[in-house]
Amino acid sequence: MRAEIENVVDEIKQAISLLRRHLDWDQAIRRLDWLNNKAEDPTLWNDASEAQKLMRERQQLDESIGGVKRLEQQLQDNIELIAMGEEEGDQAIVTEAEDVLKALKAESGKLQVEAMLSGEADGNDTYLEVHSGAGGTESQDWANMLLRMYSRWAEKQRFKVEVLEIHDGEEAGIKSATILVKGHNAYGWLKTESGVHRLVRISPYDSNARRHTSFSSIWVYPVVDDSINIEVNESDCRIDTYRSSGAGGQHVNTTDSAVRITHMPTGIVVQCQQERSQHKNRAKAWDMLRARLYEAELKKREDAANAEAASKTDIGWGHQIRSYVLQPYQLVKDLRTGVESTAPSDVLDGDVSPFMEAALAHRISGKADAVVGDID
Repeated sequence: MRAEIENVVDEIKQAISLLRRHLDWDQAIRRLDWLNNKAEDPTLWNDASEAQKLMRERQQLDESIGGVKRLEQQLQDNIELIAMGEEEGDQAIVTEAEDVLKALKAESGKLQVEAMLSGEADGNDTYLEVHSGAGGTESQDWANMLLRMYSRWAEKQRFKVEVLEIHDGEEAGIKSATILVKGHNAYGWLKTESGVHRLVRISPYDSNARRHTSFSSIWVYPVVDDSINIEVNESDCRIDTYRSSGAGGQHVNTTDSAVRITHMPTGIVVQCQQERSQHKNRAKAWDMLRARLYEAELKKREDAANAEAASKTDIGWGHQIRSYVLQPYQLVKDLRTGVESTAPSDVLDGDVSPFMEAALAHRISGKADAVVGDID
C-alpha cells in the first residue's frame, strides 16, 4: 500500500476512534437497544411530547452508530481489495479502492462534524443578534453585511430565517438586529460565531477613499423548547414599549407595539418588533429572554464556551474572533483556529461553514485558543 493511502487509512481510523469515544460507544449501543424496545411499547404515545423526544433521540443515535459501523465496514473492505489487487497485479482494483478510501476520509470528516453537534441544545432553533460597534455609518454598514452573511448561510442550509427586530442606521446599515434561524442543529452550527467581527476595507462613505476598520458583534443563543423550564421573576424585569423602526411606507408601524425587556440582575436586554400586536411582541420577547438566560446557564456548564461571551466585551480592537480584509488584499482569518479564506466575497455571501466546522472541532478538543496573529 502506498504511503499516501496508508496516511488516509490512519486518518480514517483516528476519526473512527474519536467518533466511538465521543459517542461513548458501549453506552450508546445499550441506549439505542433500550430506545428500540421502548418504541414497541404501546403506552409510549400516551405522552406525545415525551414520545417525540425519545424518537428523535433514537433516530439520532441510530444514524450516528450506523454511520460509524458503515465507515468501519467500508474501510476494512477496501483495505482487503487493495491487498488482493496488489497480490494479483490488478491496478484497476487498487485504484478504485484507493478512490473509495479517499471519499471515506471526507465522509469521516462530515461524521465528526455531526458528532460535534450533540450538545444539550445544539438541535434547537436559534436567535442571532447583530450589534454595530463604535464608528457610526461604517460599523452600521458592516453590521448589515454580517446580517446578510448569516441570512445567506442559513438559506444555503435550507433553514428558515425570521427577522424579529431591526434598528436602522441614520445614513446606512443597521444599529442592531435580531433574527430567528429555524432548522435542525441551527444553534449547534451557529454557537461558535458569537464574538466581535472586524472589517478592513476602503470605505464607500469616505470621499478620500481611505482605508477604515470597523467592528460589529454577533451573539447567538438557543430557542428554549417546552422541555426546558426557565423561571423568570417579572419583578426582576423592566418592560418598555416603543415605536417599531423601519424604512416607512404603507406598512410603517404607527403604534408603540415594539417591546424591550431588561433583566435587571443580569443586564440582559431583548427586544422584538416583528408583530404589529404589542401582545405578540411581548410574548416573543419573554421567549427570547428565557432563551438568553438558558444560554447563560449553558455557558456556565461548558468551560469552552465561557470565553465566547462576545457581546459582553467591548466591540473593538483586541476582542475580535475573526478579521475580514477587503483592501489592500483579500483575506478572512479566524483568530481562534487560524483557518483562512482568500475569497472574502464568498464568505460574505454565506460560505461560513468551514470556519464553523473548525471552531466546533476546536471547542470539542477542549484546547485553549491558538496563538494566531491578526492581519493588518
